[in-house]
Amino acid sequence: MQKTTYKAAKYIRLSYTDEKKNESDSVGNQRKLIDAFLDNHPEIEAISEYVDDGISGLIFDRPAFKQMMADIESRKIDCIIVKDLSRFGREYIDTGLHLRHILPSYGVRFIALGDHIDTLTDSGYDLNISVRTVLNDSYSRDISIKTRTALNSKRENGDFVGACPIYGYRKAEDDRNQLVVDEHPAAIVRDIFRMKIDGMSALKIAEVLNKLGVLSPLAYKKAKGLPHPKGGYADREGAKWSATAIIRILQNETYTGTLIQGRQTTRNYKVRDLIQKPANEWTRTENAHEQIIPLQDFDLAQRIMRLDTRTAPGHDAVYLFSGILICGSCGARMTRKSVQHKSKKYHYYFCPTTKRLGCVAAVTLKESALHECILESLKAQISNVASIDAILAESAGQRAAQAFAAQYLTQISENERQLNALLGFKSTLYENMVGGLITKEDYKNFKANYSADEARLRDAIEALRQKHEDVLAGKGERLRWMEHFKRFDGLAELDRRMVISLIKSIRILSKTEVDITFHYQDEFEAAVMLLQKEVA
Repeated sequence: MQKTTYKAAKYIRLSYTDEKKNESDSVGNQRKLIDAFLDNHPEIEAISEYVDDGISGLIFDRPAFKQMMADIESRKIDCIIVKDLSRFGREYIDTGLHLRHILPSYGVRFIALGDHIDTLTDSGYDLNISVRTVLNDSYSRDISIKTRTALNSKRENGDFVGACPIYGYRKAEDDRNQLVVDEHPAAIVRDIFRMKIDGMSALKIAEVLNKLGVLSPLAYKKAKGLPHPKGGYADREGAKWSATAIIRILQNETYTGTLIQGRQTTRNYKVRDLIQKPANEWTRTENAHEQIIPLQDFDLAQRIMRLDTRTAPGHDAVYLFSGILICGSCGARMTRKSVQHKSKKYHYYFCPTTKRLGCVAAVTLKESALHECILESLKAQISNVASIDAILAESAGQRAAQAFAAQYLTQISENERQLNALLGFKSTLYENMVGGLITKEDYKNFKANYSADEARLRDAIEALRQKHEDVLAGKGERLRWMEHFKRFDGLAELDRRMVISLIKSIRILSKTEVDITFHYQDEFEAAVMLLQKEVA
């Protein structure tokens, strides 16, 4: 016996893509169409409305949809009305399963207005459903491919395509694909890097920020009404600064002006689980936006985090030479100890690998003597670099710059020779295949390898030409390293930033011998040799 009245559910779904592409699919428009239908069908009473806003039709794990199905199971609803079949679902298998088996098992009438589907009267229901669900599934696949292609293109152009900029940046008002500095949190980011470079641990930095009442990244974004990630490790009420949050900021290269995107992807348009891509497949764009942290400070912070920089007991920062002081005999990192004698405390560094454990020297050295030695050595090195820079500013320096530039020209010529030879080989491939000298498969492999080598050589030539121009303009990498030392000129006392910035390692050979390896040691020695040749 056919039913005469129905208790209906109005189901409305809108995905982000639908919202951007087609105004006719808006929530309000879907509701109007369904209400207009109900006005002409008094036998159907709408008792509830379910709306999934911003959720793909490829998944059925939608909040409103699940609630509707629960109400169907409890017999509150026996009819579903949608604008069209795609609003109910786009995935071929699950949509068919619901419409052919699940809904009929509960005696639910299904009406899709735009597709003229009504399971009460449609005799061609199964065929119609099959055709429509296949088309909707295919549409989702096409949209997914187009969206992924468009996003990849934007990433390649250096456009920001994420939903939530990292702490310290916001989207520009006039260009939503461009990041601009958000000054208040940017100042906090600078403080975090400064504290780390000065020797603080990540946990101590977090404690300082929490004590000062600084809002955590999530709390700040919520307070300002800015987009923020949902469901992350810090997505909870009252989230405060943690060591993990500090480390993530310290390791984020975005603060140097380099935009890194495309770290994750999905297997296909149906499987939404994220998978991590290898680093060589990420999209990197240098100078994509204004930097908050200079590259040299970012690199210094990474170096500090790689060192053994455990905070000293009872102190907020690590020891001055922590992580870079090495025993010249066995290679172990030296340990600091304090000795109390009467009212004074004395500090020493010693090799923890004693003679009994295999260290021949097992040197012990006063911290005061080491401090004085390192300070004088750094002053001398900074003075030497400043002298080289002064010479390079004169005519001899111009000749030195020309010599540096000539080295780049030599390498460019060598790369061009390799490129020409490679192009010659590549041009004969087709003839060799036609002549039977190589197989079709060999042809494809050789061509792919030659094309990859060609791209590599062309990129290298372009990079070398840029370096050549930079050297002649006085801003090349081989001259820029001098500024790294000169910025510490005039400092009278050692601090952690100075030590870590300028020194790679300090090897203690004996109580009177210390071997210091400075940063840019090779560049320094090359510059000295070049100037010696010029003077000679």
